[in-house]
Amino acid sequence: MAFRLFVPILAGATLRERLFACIGATIGIALTGVISGLAMGGGPHVALLVAPMGASAVLLFAVPASPLAQPWSIIGGNSISALVGVTVGHFVHDPVMASGLAVALAIAAMSFTRCLHPPGGAAALTAVLGGPAVVSAGFLFPFVPVALNSIILVTLGFLFHRLARRNYPHVAAPPANSHGTADPPSQQRVGFRPEDIDAALTTLDETFDIDRNDLERLLRQVELQAMVRSQRTLLCRDIMSRDVVSVREQATADEARQQLLDHNIRTLPVVDAEARLVGAVGLRELTKAPDTVKGVMSKAGTASPETPAMSLLPVLTDGRSHAVVIVDGERHILGLITQTDLLAAAARVQATDTTFAKAAE
Repeated sequence: MAFRLFVPILAGATLRERLFACIGATIGIALTGVISGLAMGGGPHVALLVAPMGASAVLLFAVPASPLAQPWSIIGGNSISALVGVTVGHFVHDPVMASGLAVALAIAAMSFTRCLHPPGGAAALTAVLGGPAVVSAGFLFPFVPVALNSIILVTLGFLFHRLARRNYPHVAAPPANSHGTADPPSQQRVGFRPEDIDAALTTLDETFDIDRNDLERLLRQVELQAMVRSQRTLLCRDIMSRDVVSVREQATADEARQQLLDHNIRTLPVVDAEARLVGAVGLRELTKAPDTVKGVMSKAGTASPETPAMSLLPVLTDGRSHAVVIVDGERHILGLITQTDLLAAAARVQATDTTFAKAAE
């Protein structure tokens, strides 16, 4: 039990992510100091790097998906809080009273401007108790170095995450209806609804460090994982079609279109000269009328024979994919699962569960 006190409670935290954050923070803070120095010049009374940037770096590189770590939160939170701190220090000369008032007003200001950022409290406190360098800067302090440091740090964070192929600034966009209609996506028409999340948050009466749309995505993934776990015995190899019609990547669009019509199917796997899967094509792609199928094929959704069949639901309900190709380790085609196959399997599982439930009664 004692060691549990030292276990991180941050969901999703891994050793790899933490090492990644350390590298990012090292680069971000060091370059922020160097660039600020070049921009502002040296000198004993020039504050090149303010302490709250260290806390901002923790959020920016360790939890970049947090609403508290987004660009406006970092830049606005630090700068506005520093401005509040300087203003309070100018009018309130008791350091103890000024400290408490500066942090309290900084929280209020960040809340109203939608840029809540925990290091902003430290920025406000630094503006009140910062010493000669802060006093000499006066009302310039919130802009140089605080805003300057924040802008440089966010820019470096943006470049670092992009080079690492991470999503920053984090955008928690809900899945859109690919058909361009007002209906929600098919996977959102069952189970809980957005208003259920709002009701739950109201009931719990707590603030959580996660975007509301991220929370919805997380809950839907939990719902899917629970369903996959309960139906884990139903594998792709149990329901897949084995006599799969495919087309060569060098085939013409007319040949592929004729195969789709002859077999009354919506998706054709595309194979290379060694019969390995390289993509998929449907009537939508073939309307572009290229010389060969290779020019317009799209990426094919794939799975292994041992994959739980119900885990294909997100792919087959995204409004774009009509089939998942079942392949071996060398990408040779073993089978195909369509939306109809999965629907029939789900209906059969539901009927079986109902039968057992009635028998138990």
